[in-house]
Amino acid sequence: MAAGDLRNVGAVAIVTPQNEAGEPGLDRMMADALRRELLRRSGARLAENPATADVVVRGRVLDVETSARSLSSVVLVLEYETNVVVELEADRGEKKLVAATRFQETERHLASADVEAQRKNRAEAIRRVTSVLASRFMDLLGDELPPPTAEEQQLEPEENPFVPPAPESEEEIEKEGAPEPTP
Repeated sequence: MAAGDLRNVGAVAIVTPQNEAGEPGLDRMMADALRRELLRRSGARLAENPATADVVVRGRVLDVETSARSLSSVVLVLEYETNVVVELEADRGEKKLVAATRFQETERHLASADVEAQRKNRAEAIRRVTSVLASRFMDLLGDELPPPTAEEQQLEPEENPFVPPAPESEEEIEKEGAPEPTP
């Protein structure tokens, strides 16, 4: 399996992290980034209920801090840096797949005299940071999963209801390949 491969994880429930940073909505933004990253990876399924999930991901948003990083000659802020710290873990039943692990990432964003533009720049920086943190956690989760058993490797992929079945006989192949007669 490749690094971060989640094909054998089964159904994963992502519990919205506790927001200990005091930043409104950061907990939901982190949970959304984790869900998007999980769904982006092949084979992983999202479970709505932690009680029915194979793996449960939970954690805490510990800190978010924004500080000035570059200043102009007249001491105006040109660029800010936003740092986010989270702690995430994953359990499979009673077994800890990933112990509580801290992740931290920083993103720079432009300052603006317009308050609304400044707020949007910061929010976009936080979105990018949560996406990177979610990707790192899912990589770690995939690395901690046990390798598939020989039986799991032998299983045929599930049939996709959106793809028509392949023709089985030569007659069916000829029918599918021939254009429909027009009246």
